[in-house]
Amino acid sequence: MVQPARASEKEMKKLHIDLTPDDQKCEKALQYLDEMRKKFRSFVTAMESCVKCGACAENCHTYLGTKDPNNIPTNRAELIRKIYKRYFTLEGRWFGKLVGAEDISLDVIEEWYSYFYQCSECRRCARSCPFGIDTCEVTFVGRQILHWLGITPRLHANTGGAMENTGNHMNLPRPGIVDTLEFLADDILDEFGVEVNFPVDKPDSDIIYIPSSADFALNPYTLMGAGLFFTYIGANWTIPSKVTEAGNFGFLFDQRFTQRHNVMRLLDAAQELGAKKIVWGECGHGWRAAKMYVPTMADRPVHWPITHIHDEVAHYIRTNQLKLDPSRNDHPTTLHDPCNYARACDLQENLRTVVKACVSDFREMTPNKDWTFCCGGGSGILFDDPEMYQRRIQLSAKKAELVRATGVGANGNGYLCAPCSICKAQLYPMVEEHNLGVEVKGLIDLVGKALVF
Repeated sequence: MVQPARASEKEMKKLHIDLTPDDQKCEKALQYLDEMRKKFRSFVTAMESCVKCGACAENCHTYLGTKDPNNIPTNRAELIRKIYKRYFTLEGRWFGKLVGAEDISLDVIEEWYSYFYQCSECRRCARSCPFGIDTCEVTFVGRQILHWLGITPRLHANTGGAMENTGNHMNLPRPGIVDTLEFLADDILDEFGVEVNFPVDKPDSDIIYIPSSADFALNPYTLMGAGLFFTYIGANWTIPSKVTEAGNFGFLFDQRFTQRHNVMRLLDAAQELGAKKIVWGECGHGWRAAKMYVPTMADRPVHWPITHIHDEVAHYIRTNQLKLDPSRNDHPTTLHDPCNYARACDLQENLRTVVKACVSDFREMTPNKDWTFCCGGGSGILFDDPEMYQRRIQLSAKKAELVRATGVGANGNGYLCAPCSICKAQLYPMVEEHNLGVEVKGLIDLVGKALVF
């Protein structure tokens, strides 16, 4: 049973969580499960409505990659459903195993930790379910209970702790942010011949731009592309050092304190800088967390419209306000639809508006849009410990098959456009593992290169 390396007691304390002793875990897990079932009707629906038709099986990249029966979405949900039945349904209390109910145990909790962190929360199973059951909601609940028990992957815990410490996942302090942006401005001048200023904490800015902190290190052309775009349109914009993070890992493991803390940090920054609008950078789960959860997580009225940079660019393209030269991106290019964009945020058409305007040889991947398959790294399954890294290769197998089928990498010079920070982090090594012959690019990378000043 593969499991990600888990956070230490010290790392969990940074998230204000004490480890639950083994002899109390089962009792506490039931207490938390009872709380969740009373709070979330979507979870109860998943517990009580599934008829095990199996439609989700062939629609799950995790199952297709691992062939582990527990990774079939309905079977993964069954790991918690059997406990729900035993303690919270009449038939489970009376008939136990005869109706699929089971007593909770430490072994069951360990199963939860293994399988709820193999689910990427991509929601393709929900898209294919004839009852519309969203198994992702089960993963949300499972991960939240595990977190309260003190069982959280080290990656997620340290990322959440870094966000609380510095306002970004990379633990970048303000001086590091400013220095990096100055270097990027120099690189833009050298490569594109355009003077770009990256303002930080500029008061009374019309726009605050929220980049992924990975763009400061792993995806510099995404941040450079955003700078070129804002410069081109003459925006009065700034990057707030208080929250230089489009992601919200709390959404992925702790939707109480960690996710809410990140929301409050965002709203504080917008208020302090006198912003009129918040524009989000390339991050799939982060955009879903912002678009769908900020209003309900906020402890105050949200006065600022929140939009995505892809929507902004698409608007300027449709209104003929951008001059773009697609011949500057002349590599065969296909588009990966990030799951949260396509199945939660309705971004799929704007992604195509932008990419088709920026590249000269676009080839559609199939299936696509809201039927897209996950990259395999969704919900932060980016573990580098050896067993889990091998699992990442398995989880990306279906996406690799679809990329290969487009033919963009046949000559070794293709582009795989992945307009999401976690997708990029997953696909950078995976395109090499699967020998796909493509280079991973962000969508705003392509915009920056195609802009004609």
